[in-house]
Amino acid sequence: MDYSQVLVDAVRAAVGVPAAAYALAAVGLNLQFGYTGLLNFGQVGFLLVGAYGTAISADHGLPLPLAFLVGVAAAVALGLILGLPTLRLRAEYLAIVTISAAEILRLVVRSRPLEGFTGGAFGIRGFADAFYSWNPIPSGLYGVGSVTFSDRTLWVMLVGWSLVALTSLLILLLVRSPLGRVLRAIREDEDAARSLGKNVFLFKIQSLVVGGSIGALAGILLAVDAQFTNAEFWQSIFTFFVFTVLILGGVGRVIGPIVGSMVFWFLLQGTDTVLQQALTDSLFGSKLGPTEAGPIRFALVGLALMLLMIFRPQGLFGNRAETLIEEQ
Repeated sequence: MDYSQVLVDAVRAAVGVPAAAYALAAVGLNLQFGYTGLLNFGQVGFLLVGAYGTAISADHGLPLPLAFLVGVAAAVALGLILGLPTLRLRAEYLAIVTISAAEILRLVVRSRPLEGFTGGAFGIRGFADAFYSWNPIPSGLYGVGSVTFSDRTLWVMLVGWSLVALTSLLILLLVRSPLGRVLRAIREDEDAARSLGKNVFLFKIQSLVVGGSIGALAGILLAVDAQFTNAEFWQSIFTFFVFTVLILGGVGRVIGPIVGSMVFWFLLQGTDTVLQQALTDSLFGSKLGPTEAGPIRFALVGLALMLLMIFRPQGLFGNRAETLIEEQ
């Protein structure tokens, strides 16, 4: 067993583009769920419209910076469409509507009637060439020791983690403002907030739209990194991975999504490398093959996360006192 390779792969995944994208999606979800108490089970839908809004616009000749704005605007529109009819109702209605909408959108973009527009099941590729032409990093490999990245990957990572830092700073400023105090009041008791004259519906809409727009940035980042997007990218399980990242790092903490994403990908990739090496060396004999590595990886990581939740239910950076109050 080459443990140094396990560590290298795990560290590379913890700081890679997917980790940045998951952190970005979790930052948006943290605003919605962690600070406002909105049960958005369709965050992947915002990633989908961000990615497809950008890809379709760029594929039809719009300059890439404007295509990015179209992707974010599509997320704003989705937030309004989902929020206006549901946010006056109980929380579970938003959960039902968002998870349903995300799956409906996925099926719509892969449908045959829209194949000429969305690419159907084949998706859209090669729309972000301009982004890589902006790369200021000279060609080569960069990193520390064996943890290295190409100039192309490093450019996407730099943009991705910069977006994570900027959106986290935005959330930090927001939650320390009067708006943030109102959002926390709505999370704890929206009837009490309403009795104080606050327009609860308006604040919920703002939280859903802003959090969804940040999620759209994550979708754009993943699509640009792959230079490709199709419906299979945006499965509903993506949302629950983002919830895992958020809960792991600490709900309602600015740094929670960042730490949660890095730890999640470190554990996921490290476990995967260990299993692949074990299967290659036939440590399990002939009972397990390479196809079993994926399910076992998720089972082991899930077990580790369950143990963490037993001993630290508030997450790595969560507040234990707040967790105890909510349990009571």
